[in-house]
Amino acid sequence: MIEVLLVRTSLSRLAPGLASRPAAATLLAIAVAAVGLGPAASPAAAATIPAGAGSYSDSRPAGTSGPTTNTGAPVTPKLTTAARDKPVPTNDWWSSLAYQRYGDNPYSTPMYGHPLTYQAKASGLEVGYPTTPAIVGDGRQYEYAHKADLTVGLSGLNSPDTKADAWSDWTVTPYWADGSRTFRATIGHGMPFVYAKGSGGDARITTASTPTVFSDDGNVLGITVAGHHYALFAPTGSDWNVSGTAITAGLGGKDYFSLAVLPSTDALATYRKYAFSFVTGSQVAWQSTGSAVKATYSLTTEAKEGTERGTLQALYRHQWLHTTDALTPYTYVSPRGTMKVRESASFTTSQKNNGVVPALPASSGVDKARLAGYLNEVANASDPFSGAADTYWTGKALGRLAQLVPVADQIGETATRDKLLGLMKGRLQEWFTAGGASEFSYDKDWKTLTGYPASYGSDTELNDHHFHYSYYVYAAAIIAQYDQAWAADSAWGTMIKHLIRDTANPSRTDSAYPFLRGFDVYAGHSWASGHQGFAAGNNQESSSESINLSAGLVLWGAATGDTNLRDLGSFLLTTESEAITQYWFDASQQVFPASFGHDTVGMVWGSGGAYSTWWTANPEEIHGINVLPVTGGSLHLAREKAAIKRNIAEMERENGGPAQEWRDLLWQFESLSDPAAAKAKWDGVNGNYEPEQGESKAHTYHWINTLNTVGAPDMTVSGDLPTSAVFSKDGTRIYTAHNHASTARTVTFSDGKTLSVPARSTATSTGPGGSDPDPEEPGPSTGNTFRLKTGGVLTTGTTDPAGADTVASADGVNRDGTPYRPTVYEVKKVNGKVASGAATAFRLRVDAGTKVGLAPQVRVSYDLTGDGTFDRAETFRYFATDPVNGWEEYTQASGAQATTGSLGELKNGTVRLEIWNALGSGTSQVQTGTDAAVLKIPYV
Repeated sequence: MIEVLLVRTSLSRLAPGLASRPAAATLLAIAVAAVGLGPAASPAAAATIPAGAGSYSDSRPAGTSGPTTNTGAPVTPKLTTAARDKPVPTNDWWSSLAYQRYGDNPYSTPMYGHPLTYQAKASGLEVGYPTTPAIVGDGRQYEYAHKADLTVGLSGLNSPDTKADAWSDWTVTPYWADGSRTFRATIGHGMPFVYAKGSGGDARITTASTPTVFSDDGNVLGITVAGHHYALFAPTGSDWNVSGTAITAGLGGKDYFSLAVLPSTDALATYRKYAFSFVTGSQVAWQSTGSAVKATYSLTTEAKEGTERGTLQALYRHQWLHTTDALTPYTYVSPRGTMKVRESASFTTSQKNNGVVPALPASSGVDKARLAGYLNEVANASDPFSGAADTYWTGKALGRLAQLVPVADQIGETATRDKLLGLMKGRLQEWFTAGGASEFSYDKDWKTLTGYPASYGSDTELNDHHFHYSYYVYAAAIIAQYDQAWAADSAWGTMIKHLIRDTANPSRTDSAYPFLRGFDVYAGHSWASGHQGFAAGNNQESSSESINLSAGLVLWGAATGDTNLRDLGSFLLTTESEAITQYWFDASQQVFPASFGHDTVGMVWGSGGAYSTWWTANPEEIHGINVLPVTGGSLHLAREKAAIKRNIAEMERENGGPAQEWRDLLWQFESLSDPAAAKAKWDGVNGNYEPEQGESKAHTYHWINTLNTVGAPDMTVSGDLPTSAVFSKDGTRIYTAHNHASTARTVTFSDGKTLSVPARSTATSTGPGGSDPDPEEPGPSTGNTFRLKTGGVLTTGTTDPAGADTVASADGVNRDGTPYRPTVYEVKKVNGKVASGAATAFRLRVDAGTKVGLAPQVRVSYDLTGDGTFDRAETFRYFATDPVNGWEEYTQASGAQATTGSLGELKNGTVRLEIWNALGSGTSQVQTGTDAAVLKIPYV
């Protein structure tokens, strides 16, 4: 699967490191030849557009290309007249509606909205709900591929194409017209409904196989197709007619109808309430308040019938982990794990603000003379830019220099600092002046700014702008820290703002650039492809380069006094950090299918994820591509230290030993969880290695030795200034913050510590305290009693909010004794000795609502050494719930059904509790976060 995609995608993100490989030129030539790419016709004479002291062109340089089809033909956005002047958010989950990458497909490729999937075709919109993963590509990729359960449209519809008619933050409305009929369908992330409007024909649903009708009530029809339940809603007074696989309804003079995928047949009544509350738009609003980032996700609706304006939304895991808003018992399957349903038009999330610092704090662990020598190697190199010519490799070189500026300043090497700053300014100014060998050009059709020479499809496919430009923004932010005049709008700041507007525009009314081009606010992360022209949907490989843009926004906004951009960066970084944690690293081990044999993915696709990169199967790059570049914006990765350890362990297993090629990146990654282990690897090489092309020995030496001295980042504490961070070692916390402002300020941390920071300076202080290396995974040193915590965690903490998790249906099959789609809670790194005479005990509250015949069942398992093998498993008899709303207590008193293995001493062990429904065909709930949601293990 991966190999096939690589040929089809041409230059779609071949990725860092390609140019350093001997076969790079050959691979690139093969890719170009495979798709017939070539330069477009020479453009007309270009005009130069002033931008402060800089400028850009309004026409591409001669001999270069803009967006093309796969055959190299120029292409313009595929939009209706109503949308023609609106900037298109390319690099989205639905971009193939607007970008006709393949000339023989004027409709779309599969689009993954989750829980539903879609694909436009001549007769309307295919709709699917994939619930069973496939493992493909020699076990290296999992996917929930689009497969149509049904097609929604109008009788007789045969449109020659599909266009994008309207869109908002995470919804889109495709449009079909064939001369006699027009059809629109509003779809979106987290939307179980498809809202349809049409004229010139009856509503028509064509199913992939003969449907089973489970409810028929005039204008409301419930059907099951391929094991998935759908409800069809026609205007009041209409009636659905089923004939084989064709289902039709007259609209009675109206122009609307809808359908919904149901989590179960008994949900029909709830979903029916919102059938005619049509979604008309979606919008996120964010704010940075002290040490927290809050975001509210809202839908606007229109009542087509009645007065109902509410709706149902399915939240992704990265969202429901961070909301206290009430959720229903309903859930959906998705490639991102379980989605949970909220009955409201809005919800709010709140997360700790992941801080960004220009550099790690000064420490005694760094030998200044040795560091100065490494700095001089870079500053005095014959070519500090290593021959870089295009936007990506120039950016990498700028990033390498930018990391060293505050490090040089920290140890008093001001001459080196200023030389590095001069190198960065000179190269940026070359790019920011039109007419030279390198420049930026604005495309009025696609409303985008492209740098030439381009690379990796940043021109022909609109790929990766956020990756490339992240380095420019970050470098400019470091320059602005030391030279505000250079960053002024009248100087070079205006050009930086153009790059920001192109990649991360916070404005929805800017006529020159789209709102957040590449960042999918509901999915929680960015997308890399500008055309989304793949069967697997869109993709993103280097999530860390997306984070690099967000970190750059934080630092640029702070350095220039633009708090709106600073706070935008905090929102993007904090949101994407959780998405990376869950969907790239599977830190909670609740997302990847059990049949997928990897702990991380190099790439996330709309349909799933892949243990791969675009250009190599080398494990070092697969693991390292979501680490680079290592900067003060990388500290967020330290929130999940156990996931880092699993990641490194898997890399070494797959690699047949420690890293060799990208060793410096992976040492720095490891140091976020285990600085001593990383330093031992650095010391073993003693500087005798070749740095990754965006790295330097100076930066790696400073990073590893600093963290070994001050400790790993302590992500349990955050400051009320986004440019602050906390580290912890041996019971001592190190607090640091950089104040870009012209007046002193006091930074307050969430543990009560305060730090006074002079104007335009960094301050550092120490204090008592320290976090468990895995704060989500406390051990019995603080007790042998664990609470169930939403998110799949067993915790000794007592301050988590009360909540409830959904226990999946047994789907009408007897699952007695065998876990089926269990809800899992786990704690790792547990140490303890068996308590004489004690036994496993639990007290849980469960509720089946009004559902009949459900039976929650529990299994408790012990992995004594944490090696992934469970040595002891205790399965308890199920608890038969009553069909009355209200919590019931389920304890170990139900009795043991089966026991395997023996208990023994826990040494960094793992304890797991699984709960599932052994009987019935409905979901139930289990309480979390209370004293009635407890597991007690027989250990001291």
